[in-house]
Amino acid sequence: MSHTQRVRLIAAFFLLAGLVGSGVFGTAITNSAGRNELSYTDRAEDGDPPMVALGVAMGAMRGIFVNYLWIRATNAKENGQYYEAVELAEWITRLQPRLPQVWTFHAWNMAYNISVTTQTPEERWGWVNAGIRLLRNEGIRANPNDMHMHKELAWIFLHKIAGYTDDANQYYKRQFAYEWQNILGRPPMIDPEHRDRASVIEQYANWIQPIVDAPATRQGLAQQNPQAEEIAKAYESALGEVLGQRLLERYILHDEVVRAGRLMGVKKTAGPKTKAFIALRERFTDEQAWADLIHHVRQRVLMDDYFMEPVRMVQQIRKFGPIDYRLPAAHALYWSARGTDVGRMEVNEHNADSLDFVNAFRLVMQSVQDLWRHGDVYFNYLDVHENRVAYYQGVPNPYFIPTYGSMLNEVMENSGIFESKTKAYRQFSAGYENFLRDAVRFLYRRGDIKQAEYWYDIGRNWKGQNINDTTRIDEWSQSLKYFAEIQIFDSMGSPQVAVSEVTGALQAAFYSGLMVGDMDVFRGQWEYARKAHAYFFREQFNIVVASSGGARMEFMDRDFAFFAGNIFVNNLARLGPQEAELLYGNAPEDLRRYAYDALVIRFKPYIDELEKKGQSEPFDLIFPMPSGMEEFRVMYERKLKAREQQGDEGAIKN
Repeated sequence: MSHTQRVRLIAAFFLLAGLVGSGVFGTAITNSAGRNELSYTDRAEDGDPPMVALGVAMGAMRGIFVNYLWIRATNAKENGQYYEAVELAEWITRLQPRLPQVWTFHAWNMAYNISVTTQTPEERWGWVNAGIRLLRNEGIRANPNDMHMHKELAWIFLHKIAGYTDDANQYYKRQFAYEWQNILGRPPMIDPEHRDRASVIEQYANWIQPIVDAPATRQGLAQQNPQAEEIAKAYESALGEVLGQRLLERYILHDEVVRAGRLMGVKKTAGPKTKAFIALRERFTDEQAWADLIHHVRQRVLMDDYFMEPVRMVQQIRKFGPIDYRLPAAHALYWSARGTDVGRMEVNEHNADSLDFVNAFRLVMQSVQDLWRHGDVYFNYLDVHENRVAYYQGVPNPYFIPTYGSMLNEVMENSGIFESKTKAYRQFSAGYENFLRDAVRFLYRRGDIKQAEYWYDIGRNWKGQNINDTTRIDEWSQSLKYFAEIQIFDSMGSPQVAVSEVTGALQAAFYSGLMVGDMDVFRGQWEYARKAHAYFFREQFNIVVASSGGARMEFMDRDFAFFAGNIFVNNLARLGPQEAELLYGNAPEDLRRYAYDALVIRFKPYIDELEKKGQSEPFDLIFPMPSGMEEFRVMYERKLKAREQQGDEGAIKN
């Protein structure tokens, strides 16, 4: 056999082997791609840009074409051509939806780069929201098990909205709370008789559970409650709107207006659709039918419009604590925790040591920490609806103190080499110690000595401590009083510490002082809160602002009386009538003025019903109106308007 024949024979053999291999492996790869939903766009659709149609037509060469678009998008972003980068990224996600990096690039560009080039908080919020929606509703929907994308989405919630680095962050927080109160309603009002952590978690789980249990279809709704389906049809006919977010917004607004005693005024000035909805509420009086309809719509909105699973929301409440989903940190926790859940299913020998794992777990812990620091939120819904500067204040939520420690072992075990027990310094260990320092200081300040002692003992006896810190033994061997006060002096420059110190002292003044009639305790804690507030704004606030670029870091109102009065109102509203009567009865007149109108909304209907049955004294006898209420209301309105003039950056507008 000649050399040429041998070459041809060998070539024919390899050709045949290649064809056989292509048939076998090509079929397997195609089946795998189908099973795992890895197929890219295989045809152009009406309305697609010409570049997308070109990429589709290129077939196997599409990867090279996408690389070209990716280089162009990166260069456009680096040159400040953000809108061009958005357009290019849209083309890439259309051609290769399974490429996580381009989704995060695209979302980050909108939420961070483009948002800060706009002129108003409303425009900024539109772009931040656009980045979130892109990543949550499209990117993760196309890549449901990609932990990197979950981590990036969680970071936008935690850093961009929950944080204070953006000048418009206060506007973001109010709009976010407004959006999610429309979707889920108010979180539960805690039963005064059941305020232990397990009971509170159960009350919050029961807030979301009816959404989980609701029928998934209109047919199922009609079978469960025919009256609910009748309301749905009447709504669609009278307002010309499909069931969805707009119904939820109208429902919550109606409830808030009724709570505020403003329904008659709204009837006179409302538009035709609002009047039509009010008429529906008056026509259909079966509240269970309304509840069944709203739970069904909430389920569909969460799953279809927000790609969120109500059952996972309930699971996270039971695992982490009483999560208020009006807070951006709650959504950072939802997505980072979901990312670690699905990410662990994708572990293999190539990614077991990936930093995405440890960073996703860090975001879980940072979200828990933010819910501890700011997870109890006071928020005025109607002011946001009416485009006024709403009162919004986040204060510490002690129910999240146990969460950090309970999560620690799970997080460290899943962080691989980065949190190995052989390391002298581990970040999660350091984070937990700092967390405990804050918790002990706050509990001590608000007068909960028993709980402060408990967590102080946890801290000094904790076996997971870092061994490289030689000063730790001395620090944790002091008396509780000395330890707590050292934390205050060392940390008072931190805005979060300042808020928790002032809030803790005010709560001690209210509960340990006014509630039991001990005016010495009240005056002592009140004076401490006033001085701590003044110290922060006199000595530390300017430093914080100078280092961060604006008064966006104003974690609490700089008017102490206004701040303390609103904290008093919101603490009072969480109590039962008997406790509220004690607290209100012992309070000085200036605090009563802040609380009176809120008490009318909170308790008057209930007490009026009891009075009719002969089971209660009149409301005005239990909660008498303080003197000077009309002047106070004018003053309060003036202060709100002054804050509106400040804008979201704390600077007076020209």
